[in-house]
Amino acid sequence: MFEGYGSNGPAYDEMFDGDQLRSPYLRLRDSLDTMTTPELVSRVETLQAGYLNQGVTFDIGGEERAMPLDILPRVIEMDTWSVIERGVQQRVRALEAFLADVYDAGRVFDDGVIPRRVITTSSHFHREAANVRPANGVRVHVSGIDLIRDNTGEFRVLEDNVRVPSGVSYVMTNRRAISAALPETTAQHRIRPVAGYPQRLLTALRAAAPAGVTDPTVVVLTPGVYNGAYFEHALLARTMGVELVEGRDLVCRRGEVMMRTTKGLAPVHVIYRRIDDEYLDPVHFRADSMLGCPGMIDAARAGNVTLANAVGNGVADDKLVYTYLPDIIRYYLAEEPVIRNVDTWRVGEPEAREEVLDRLDELVLKPVDGSGGKGIVIGPHASAAELDTLRAKVLADPRSWIAQPVVQLSTVPTFVDGELGPRHVDLRPFAVNDGDRVWVLPGGLTRVALGKGELIVNSSRGGGTKDTWVLAGPVGQVAPAQAQAQAQGPGQAQGQEQGGSA
Repeated sequence: MFEGYGSNGPAYDEMFDGDQLRSPYLRLRDSLDTMTTPELVSRVETLQAGYLNQGVTFDIGGEERAMPLDILPRVIEMDTWSVIERGVQQRVRALEAFLADVYDAGRVFDDGVIPRRVITTSSHFHREAANVRPANGVRVHVSGIDLIRDNTGEFRVLEDNVRVPSGVSYVMTNRRAISAALPETTAQHRIRPVAGYPQRLLTALRAAAPAGVTDPTVVVLTPGVYNGAYFEHALLARTMGVELVEGRDLVCRRGEVMMRTTKGLAPVHVIYRRIDDEYLDPVHFRADSMLGCPGMIDAARAGNVTLANAVGNGVADDKLVYTYLPDIIRYYLAEEPVIRNVDTWRVGEPEAREEVLDRLDELVLKPVDGSGGKGIVIGPHASAAELDTLRAKVLADPRSWIAQPVVQLSTVPTFVDGELGPRHVDLRPFAVNDGDRVWVLPGGLTRVALGKGELIVNSSRGGGTKDTWVLAGPVGQVAPAQAQAQAQGPGQAQGQEQGGSA
């Protein structure tokens, strides 16, 4: 199956080091070697049909499609994951301290760590969030920190997502689907579970309830069925056992948020909102918004409801702020970053801008408030006309851009069009903060660029996903039930895996 696999490019391949197999993939390759390509094709077709039938979809250009899931998992060994875990936890703690400071005393400005103008000129800075103190001090209840692996194999932070990070539903559904598609392979590995995420999230949301509320009502606020991530909103509400509501289901009375029910109005204490700040409250933000609820911000300011994640968090997602995160970590935590940033130029600084403009055809330019891969220009892949347009945009508004070298994201074998080939991947580990501990979901979302040589992995740009296996023991250690599973056959082994390490 792996004969002729071409992984000798400049990118770091996570399965092969030249012709040598890397240790985390030893058992995976041995298991797949017993399978013929036609058999694998059959399992791939069953996998995709199952996703479509179950409604595991994503909106791409207004069209609802089954989320592409590659049948080959990505495997991360225990020691490597422990570094990722510590790095993500450190990042979240620093971002929490930063956001609390930005919307209150502003010591970080007075001490010269980051210029005040960087924050006040961010499109995601909202003065409405000033002096709003969450009940348990948590603003980043859920985060998704995007990581890439460079050509040396080192993980780097690509960007932070602490507004409304999405994708965790695919982590859970991918695990179930791959356990069913490759039961014999799954049973041969000790894989850390991901099924406990909803309960971790619910515990964190309940811990964020307003003071004095001992049995809080938690809801998930969705923009509605036409939102591209509606599948995730519905899944999380169902698995947490809470109500899924839209803005029209809520009403504010005397500084409190109430939910319409068949028995009348019922109080709501914590809102896990999946709506951007600008659409939450037409009183304070967009007056034409029909997605939120008038008065919600005032209720949060009065301490009667908690919004998760907090309003104003988007300032920490600004890619210009990202360039200051290493200094922010040192300032608040007195620690060196566990995971380094990708090298970045601040185009708003004259010297950096001059160098970037001279090297537009060599660098990647990103809008600081972009998401989903939108607006990114990869210099070596751009035409002369595209670079001229980019140059004009940069000169007109340099604060709105950062530049980075072209990083050859690591590759993982991916089954595309009936054959295996290297495809570039990134990783989004999800973290949940309950106020006492930052818990990192073991695995996270691996996004894969399905086009050969493509570097943009976002689902909105046609990318797919992989199941991410974090090994629970040293490389080579097998699942305790392996021998029993092999004796019983794949059907029973699958059931054990889903109830145990899956």
